[in-house]
Amino acid sequence: MSESSASALASGGPSRQPLVHPAESLSLDSSCFSPPPVNFLQELPSYRSIARKRTNIVSRDKQSGTLLKPTDSYSSQLEGGITENLNSQSIRKYALNISEKRRLRDIQETQMKYLSEWDQWKRYSSKSWKRFIEKAREMTTHLELWREDIRSIEGKFGTGIQSYFSFLRFLVLLNLVIFLIIFLLVLLPILLTKYKITNSSFVLHPSKAVDIQCTVYPISSSGLIYFYSYIIDLLSGTGFLEETCLFYGHYTIDGVKFQNFTYDLSLAYLLSTIAYLALSLLWIVKRSVEGFKINLIRSEEHFQSYCNKIFAGWDFCITNRSMADLKHSSLRYELRADLEEERIRQKIADRTSEETIRIYSLRLILNCIVLAVLAACFYAIYRATIFSQEHMKKEIDKMVVGENLLILYLPSIVITLANFITPMIFAKIIHYEDYSPGFEIRLTILRCVFMRLATICVLVFTLGSKITSCDNYSCELCGYNQKLYPCWETQVGQEMYKLMIFDLIIILAVTLFVDFPRKLLVTYCSSWKLMQCWGQQEFAIPDNVLGIVYGQTICWIGAFFSPLLPAIATLKFIIIFYVKEMSLIHTCRPSPRQFRASNSNFFFLLVLLIGLCLAVIPLTISMAHIPSSKACGPFINYNTTWEVIPKTVSTFPGSLQSVVHGVTSEAFAVPFFMIICLIMFYFIALAGAHKRVVDQLREQLSLESRDKRYLIQKLTEAQRETRN
Repeated sequence: MSESSASALASGGPSRQPLVHPAESLSLDSSCFSPPPVNFLQELPSYRSIARKRTNIVSRDKQSGTLLKPTDSYSSQLEGGITENLNSQSIRKYALNISEKRRLRDIQETQMKYLSEWDQWKRYSSKSWKRFIEKAREMTTHLELWREDIRSIEGKFGTGIQSYFSFLRFLVLLNLVIFLIIFLLVLLPILLTKYKITNSSFVLHPSKAVDIQCTVYPISSSGLIYFYSYIIDLLSGTGFLEETCLFYGHYTIDGVKFQNFTYDLSLAYLLSTIAYLALSLLWIVKRSVEGFKINLIRSEEHFQSYCNKIFAGWDFCITNRSMADLKHSSLRYELRADLEEERIRQKIADRTSEETIRIYSLRLILNCIVLAVLAACFYAIYRATIFSQEHMKKEIDKMVVGENLLILYLPSIVITLANFITPMIFAKIIHYEDYSPGFEIRLTILRCVFMRLATICVLVFTLGSKITSCDNYSCELCGYNQKLYPCWETQVGQEMYKLMIFDLIIILAVTLFVDFPRKLLVTYCSSWKLMQCWGQQEFAIPDNVLGIVYGQTICWIGAFFSPLLPAIATLKFIIIFYVKEMSLIHTCRPSPRQFRASNSNFFFLLVLLIGLCLAVIPLTISMAHIPSSKACGPFINYNTTWEVIPKTVSTFPGSLQSVVHGVTSEAFAVPFFMIICLIMFYFIALAGAHKRVVDQLREQLSLESRDKRYLIQKLTEAQRETRN
């Protein structure tokens, strides 16, 4: 090593400048940008590593020499980058002290003097707009629902549990917006006409070519009504509630005639359903993009995962001592889980062919057991629904209250029992499948998600099979079983209403009659061995999330058959928020298997997206294939609900009709699909390129750490030579 380079290192001179961050280099004088000695930089480990990789590519080596070897234009390139950063970014983003920021602000003001008036106006307007946006965002944060409560939960229990309550707040807002869409498009025109607020009238078109038997709709019987009948009606949606705007049968109107136009209620009813489904999809995708990016760029290297847990795993939002101890145990659990996964990977690598055949055969048998459990649950739901539908037409005075409620709520009871029992069975089975701990959790959650959401679809498809099948007579007269289901949309809405109410009752009952007594027993009878084994109730985030996603899926399916169901769901989730908050603070303890906020948000939205996709399937079938009721609803003059769309298109002008038919034809669909595929392939290639860039940046970070170690070693040697 030369004396000049040693003295440069000893004085902290220019030889260290290439490793200075641009934000830090802003505070240095321009004299510091002189090029360092080339021979010394060629001794760095990063230079040697890159040179070895490019020895076989001479042309690329020549092009990359300008990047690896400092030249006379180094200072000008760096200064140009600094100027560009100053012009495009705010000074507030730089990690500098106040004096340096003031100096940079003076530089900006000096540069402004040499700009034209148009450029100055654009610069000032851009700054003013950014300040306005920042102030508006600060104001909107104070208007957030449950802001203080969620921040308090975050401070006491960490970001994992806080993400659950934030997700619950998102569902409250989503259902509120869905209710507003349905209210504005469907309910508001009816209310304006019914109460004579506007000069409008209802439009009723008589049914054509429909047998009079299909238009008979007996709602309720008159006469003496017992008091408990009102309670049953309130819990089941029958009786007086069946005649209200809560259900589909109330909207037996073709349109509303205003002074200048006629409002088509049937078209608005269908468009409101499409609108809230599309809004839900876009809102969920928008919120999940951020979490998806985090999961996409997260390293799959186990060493980096270990470093993240050791050096960046602490949640600095925690201020509670018990939660800090819980976070310590959670980190210890994650490290043990990583070691267990590494042990299982090593075990898999050391397996013989006989052991591999044995474990895969065992997994095949256990998965067959899982399928058998699911099939048994689905069959039980099917039989309970059939039994309930066949016996619910009895008169109330012929049976006692308990029997009537049991028959009305039999499908809901069976679904709740299935959702309660199957997760415990899945948790026992997964231990024998010899998976890693992380994969065990994901697979169990996936099975529980499929179980919870598929039960709703089984219920809806069972009702659909009963609606479209007739026992002793033909369904050709009306197209559906009019004798048992004169207004089948209302009765499907009643089933969704009962599921929603029963789910809320179960949540309240478990909290009040299970969690609170368990807390009292564990607190005041802690000396009992049974209480020590039982322990305090855990606040399991995945189970609670599956519960509210289950309720939201019911709301998506039932909003078409019961337009006010989103309002009920909004009130339900508000009640659940306060009940779960009280339960978390007073009766439950957080689960030792904690979730990070980024993982939790993406997982919650992914499960919610699955629920939305499953909700679209029965809605599409009911609107496109099952004949609409001829005795109630806005679609009595249509064979199916979807038929209103082509009829509306037929009223358009000829040119607009040709455009619509062209867009919906195969000649447009095939090229559109090909273009979408090309765009998708482009983004896949772009994602691959970004991933390669991320890998290169990680490699550069590793080489930079080696360079620092090398420079420190050389600096120490130079200092020793100077002393000697």
